[in-house]
Amino acid sequence: MCCNCRNASGTVARPPEEQQKFDELERYIGTLQVGDNPDRRRGSLIQILHRAQHLFGYLSEEVQSFVAARLNISRAEVYGVISFYSYFIDQPIGRYKINVCTGTACFVKGAPKVLDEFKRRLEIREGESTPDGKFFLGALRCVGACSLAPVVMVNEKVYGNVTAEKVAGILQDCAD
Repeated sequence: MCCNCRNASGTVARPPEEQQKFDELERYIGTLQVGDNPDRRRGSLIQILHRAQHLFGYLSEEVQSFVAARLNISRAEVYGVISFYSYFIDQPIGRYKINVCTGTACFVKGAPKVLDEFKRRLEIREGESTPDGKFFLGALRCVGACSLAPVVMVNEKVYGNVTAEKVAGILQDCAD
């Protein structure tokens, strides 16, 4: 988390590594050439939020405000998009982002049992991170891999045909 202290020039003072991320996001937004067209600004919002989440790991209030200011839209509008799409997160997450697909095919083939087993083993609820910051557990509506149902994603790695019995092995794959 960053303090919102302002330096002598009136800009927000951030640690250098965090400022680099904001600078990169600023450059990225500049490449989209959204200009003053409100439809174009709103049309670029999801693309910008994807980039911001990739850079920061999650979309903090500060990042949301930054994006809103650059697009000249309200932070409420930005948050509305973030809260609507399950892909976006507004809280820090664990190093290993575990998502269980709960779309129709995965649900029918046992995703609720898989999700319950992750909850039991990690001792957290859906949408939470473990106290050590290692794991985050979430559920997605569909990951588009129905032929592999039920599907679990750990960061970018996809596990198919997952059963509750396979959860321990998935967690073992994440061992340091």
